[in-house]
Amino acid sequence: MCPMRIRASVAGLLFMAGSLVTVPLLTVPLQAQTPAPARSCESLAALQLPHLTVVSATTVPPGGAAANGSPGVPPLDVPAHCEVRGISRPSSDSEVGFEVWLPLSGWNGKYRQNGNGGFAGSINRASLADPVRRGYVAAATDDGHDATKTPQGTFAVGHPEKVIDFGYRAVHDTAEQAKAIAAAFYGTRPSRSYFVGCSDGGREALMEAQRFPEDFDGIIAGAPANDWSHLFTSFVWNELALTKDDAHRIPPAKLPAIQKAVVAACDAADGVKDNLVSNPLACRVDPAVLACRAGDNSECLTPAQVETLKALYAGPKNPRTGEQIFPGLVPSGVEALTANWQLWIWGAAPGRSAQSGFGSSYYRDVVFERPTWDIRSMDFDRDVRSSDVKAGPVFDATNPDLRSFRAHGGKLLQYHGWGDSAIVASSSIAYYEAVRSFMSAAPDPRSTSKEVDDFYRLFMVPGMSHCSGGVGPVRFGNDANPPAASIGDPERDMFTTLERWVERGVAPARLIGSGPTPLDAAKTMTRPLCPYPQQAQYKGSGDTDDAANFVCELPKK
Repeated sequence: MCPMRIRASVAGLLFMAGSLVTVPLLTVPLQAQTPAPARSCESLAALQLPHLTVVSATTVPPGGAAANGSPGVPPLDVPAHCEVRGISRPSSDSEVGFEVWLPLSGWNGKYRQNGNGGFAGSINRASLADPVRRGYVAAATDDGHDATKTPQGTFAVGHPEKVIDFGYRAVHDTAEQAKAIAAAFYGTRPSRSYFVGCSDGGREALMEAQRFPEDFDGIIAGAPANDWSHLFTSFVWNELALTKDDAHRIPPAKLPAIQKAVVAACDAADGVKDNLVSNPLACRVDPAVLACRAGDNSECLTPAQVETLKALYAGPKNPRTGEQIFPGLVPSGVEALTANWQLWIWGAAPGRSAQSGFGSSYYRDVVFERPTWDIRSMDFDRDVRSSDVKAGPVFDATNPDLRSFRAHGGKLLQYHGWGDSAIVASSSIAYYEAVRSFMSAAPDPRSTSKEVDDFYRLFMVPGMSHCSGGVGPVRFGNDANPPAASIGDPERDMFTTLERWVERGVAPARLIGSGPTPLDAAKTMTRPLCPYPQQAQYKGSGDTDDAANFVCELPKK
């Protein structure tokens, strides 16, 4: 694994069976239900709060909530609730849009906020349905701009306050406004607060733990884009490697050959041959094994294409110092899946991949604020230094000092798919290790424990793409609307796991992931997901598609 430099943020993408031990459905004790709302929903339209404008406050009947306002999309299955839409202006150039959904009955006394993705610019209304069904007050924000008016990073041009809103202020401000609105509606503030996000939402999650450690009691950070400035630099690196010239561009038709080579080299590293690469850290793939012996075909790579694949695995480096800027791609065994390398790295044509769009906009609009900036001019020494100075301190959530979050009693669950080609999975391990190193060395009179696992656990997911999807054990409550059957099960629903840890002090020893088997999508497998650095180890007998036949252990050396 390539080392990754971790930099402290300066205080101031993307991007949501088998034979198992039976777990009672309700493992988290029910809290006493709060009284009926203290005022009408519509009266919240006149609510007076600092720098807040309530745009609307509307009672919505059961099943009456629209999904993102899109025509033709069926309404969401949500209980009756009060929808409050607001705009907060914490600065003279801020316009932070947010929504708060408040259950009309059965409020559990708690609050949950959901993160965004990519450069944000919209409110994912569909993501609010699940928490409201669970009895939560739920909220989300557009991070301070409207993507229909300012797509990608163009909101940043000439608007430094909007950059701060996107970087960290909008999420914090939304949390404060939403909790105040809940207090006005019910007559009491939420007793517990949670945050759930993936991709940019994962970055927001870690940013909250670092900058505003008392906002939330429990946080889920999925595939976090927390080293944003260097991640987006890697996007530029990948695009330039693939488009150096026609000879160096690898045709998408060759992705299955790359995946096949990875599976052949890495599948058995975890002790089980099942076409699922569970331990990429124990695997090294030499792109030279794919070199064409005679001619050129879809099963091999030309010398120039081998050079390109090596650059993608190597990741961006400073040409002057040799310093690793961000980790390179991880051999995962799911490279050829449609939503992986094809979508994020290759695109339909040069310059049309998701990574190319994000990386170009970041440097053009955020770092240089220059519409004429061209990706071909990228200097991985000079330009990265400009990014580190200007945008990194605002966007990056890389500070390993989580002492205040721990002292608050906060609990943090992080997950990342090994097959994630949007945000390299090893970046999560790099941050976790940085936190563990810092926290074990930093004295803190507020805590008697130096064990990071007492409040922070990381779960790596074999075969999973960006935030969800892929093959293998890729479903564990990480979808925006998880199956009703899994809700309340602390092994199959990550949010229930977090609730139990925060409210009962029961730390997760494992999760159970389920999903399609690598060789037959019609079949379902289950597999334990273990707290890093533990991994699922096969007991030596029984069905390898059944989680009951695996245990969580440290990998054998």
